[in-house]
Amino acid sequence: MLRVSLWEALVLGLVQGLTEFLPISSSAHLRILGEFLPSRADPGAAFTAIIQIGTELAVLVYFRREVWAILRSWTLSWRQGGKPIDQDARLGWLIIVGSVPIVALGFLFQESIETHLRNLYITGATLVGFGLLLGAADLYAGRRLRRTAPKSLDGIGVRDGLLYGLAQALALIPGVSRSGGTITAGLAMGYSRPAAARYSFLLAMPAVFGSGLLELVKALSEEADLAAGWGNTVAAGLTAFGVGYLVIIAFLRIVSTYSYRPFVYYRLALGGAVIALLATGVLYPS
Repeated sequence: MLRVSLWEALVLGLVQGLTEFLPISSSAHLRILGEFLPSRADPGAAFTAIIQIGTELAVLVYFRREVWAILRSWTLSWRQGGKPIDQDARLGWLIIVGSVPIVALGFLFQESIETHLRNLYITGATLVGFGLLLGAADLYAGRRLRRTAPKSLDGIGVRDGLLYGLAQALALIPGVSRSGGTITAGLAMGYSRPAAARYSFLLAMPAVFGSGLLELVKALSEEADLAAGWGNTVAAGLTAFGVGYLVIIAFLRIVSTYSYRPFVYYRLALGGAVIALLATGVLYPS
């Protein structure tokens, strides 16, 4: 197995923290970057899932008051037979509903996710295709904003929660982007840019923590030989946590004022570059 050195793992952790919350696909960046490191090693789905725990811990710390309020209200709601007692409890139930698609599809297509779907042709195509979808949704959101007020999370229902979840499940394919998929769905459903981004962060926590912990337990039980090694993987996760926390602060401020257009252009450029490098033989698809 090709080995990922400590400094390479730290670079991967840095990139994970920079890209996890932006609609540009962190898994695609890790997959592509691995080809340009001296080891030329694909870090692997297990490494990616485990260091994502670091970025989700950043979400947990940043949204700690909101998460605590949701957990407290949801627990009280569950004790009272599952009837939502307030908006926080309702969000808790909808996050559970929205997490079902990614859990189900992740279980059904686990082998493909870890192998065939990591093909760089697929990564390049999804970067471009979902970049165009994000651009169309953002354009629609901007035009809608001039006509009517956008929806807030106070009015979210089961249908919208499930649609958010289906969009998140598409991020099992490197290049789609977890935040990009859910934000695109949110904008298309009429939610404001900040509301779509905040719900994207909250919805991601159960899925990312779940997949990361599952990969962690599986790797420990099977004594897996991670490409980066255990020490380097932990270092990458800690780096992703610190950088990710700063990115959350900046990103929420940016989307409150500006559109997602720069991220669309970036996705198109990166996807096009990947396809061009594959066509010229500089990169290999798998």
